[in-house]
Amino acid sequence: MNNKTIFSGMQPSGVITLGNYLGALKNWTELQDEYNCLYCIVDMHAITVRQDPATLRKSSRNLLMQYIASGLNPEANIIYYQSHVPAHAELAWILNCYTYMGELSRMTQFKDKSSKHNENINAGLFTYPALMAADILLFQTDVVPVGVDQKQHLEITRDIAARFNAIYGDVFKIPEPYIGKAGAKIMSLQDPSRKMSKSDEDVNATISLIDDPDTIIRKFKRAVTDSMAKVTFDEQNQAGISNLLNIYTAITGETIKNIEREFEGKGYGEFKAKVAEVVIEELRPIQQKFEELSKDNAYIDNIIKENAQKATYLATKTLRKVQKKVGFPPLIRSK
Repeated sequence: MNNKTIFSGMQPSGVITLGNYLGALKNWTELQDEYNCLYCIVDMHAITVRQDPATLRKSSRNLLMQYIASGLNPEANIIYYQSHVPAHAELAWILNCYTYMGELSRMTQFKDKSSKHNENINAGLFTYPALMAADILLFQTDVVPVGVDQKQHLEITRDIAARFNAIYGDVFKIPEPYIGKAGAKIMSLQDPSRKMSKSDEDVNATISLIDDPDTIIRKFKRAVTDSMAKVTFDEQNQAGISNLLNIYTAITGETIKNIEREFEGKGYGEFKAKVAEVVIEELRPIQQKFEELSKDNAYIDNIIKENAQKATYLATKTLRKVQKKVGFPPLIRSK
């Protein structure tokens, strides 16, 4: 096994979409045999936007179960809640003091979320890159899987780590982006100019990992296409059909050219039905496993407890080193 460490996570706001699965989660399952992997439910990041407490608790547990149902082994990987490891918040405060206002103000996600939630532009929303840096640096992470929209976060993490190391010595590893097999870029079924998003208010725009077959068929029937009446990959003129082709090829492994030939002369209705069919079959074992896990509370509770302990142990080693470097007095434990 490669001794390098990978860290990644998802927010528990909303449910995992087909886009999350094909773009990231499916690839994560292929890394677990090669790396030391930590996969976090980043519930502390989620509260930068107002959450219903009961819903957040439920969605956090569901996300953890969907991680496992999708193929992540909770014994080979550390799968845990961010809020169960206090070192995340403790290191984030220290890193806040080594992060500049100008850096934070340039973050595009702060600008995006501020425009969408202008009634709640809070300090956490502004400083969350320091928490994200803490997430990664706590575990001396070597590589971080990043999409295009996350590159800026890794860049600021690297800047913060390098700044801290320049003052105190080699405390943090400088994480590198993980450039593996490109995950499929899955777009909204209702607006193929935007990525499929957990936070999309249009329920017909996304496919959830736990959508039942009838719902999946209905959503694909309603997927936006065009009037050209041919199944061709053309992102400029046929964005909707191109998105469906990306979904089909990501699941089946068939080339775009072969799929185009298969559906030559056939209507969009037939093509949509076939895409729905392969999605249903891909998600079936995940949904069955999720259902099993939902009924085994003792098993899930034990995973939550044990993985929180594992993550805390690793995180505390880094945190204590950082606290010593900045001059905090050592903790005197009772004998």
